[in-house]
Amino acid sequence: MQSREWKHIESPRPKKSRKSKSKIKVMLLVFFDCHGIVHHEFAPEGQTVNAAFYVEVLKFLRDRVRCVRPELWEGRRWILHHDNAPVHSALLVREFLARNSITVLEHPPYSPDIAPCDFFLFPKCKLVLRG
Repeated sequence: MQSREWKHIESPRPKKSRKSKSKIKVMLLVFFDCHGIVHHEFAPEGQTVNAAFYVEVLKFLRDRVRCVRPELWEGRRWILHHDNAPVHSALLVREFLARNSITVLEHPPYSPDIAPCDFFLFPKCKLVLRG
């Protein structure tokens, strides 16, 4: 219905462009605070983000917080906030967070409107990607 338009019987058919799906898909994991991006990492091609992979990323994040935000690291005042994805609540991840005394801010269930990426990260990405 959206592609219908008024025309004469003799007028040529409208040309429609074909949409092609991107063959390249890249997953980017980004950790940020109110001052900017603390750590970002591209997942290798074909890598499934499972608990073991996420723990490895959290190890890099922990070291990065130590370097980039030393005032938060020394006072143990940094808090990790991630959503309720199954990977984030896996036993392996929870054990790592407890073992390293990393405080986690709980994300309320069924609350997609509290996603901080919508307000901080996505607008900045859109500015860079805009042609």
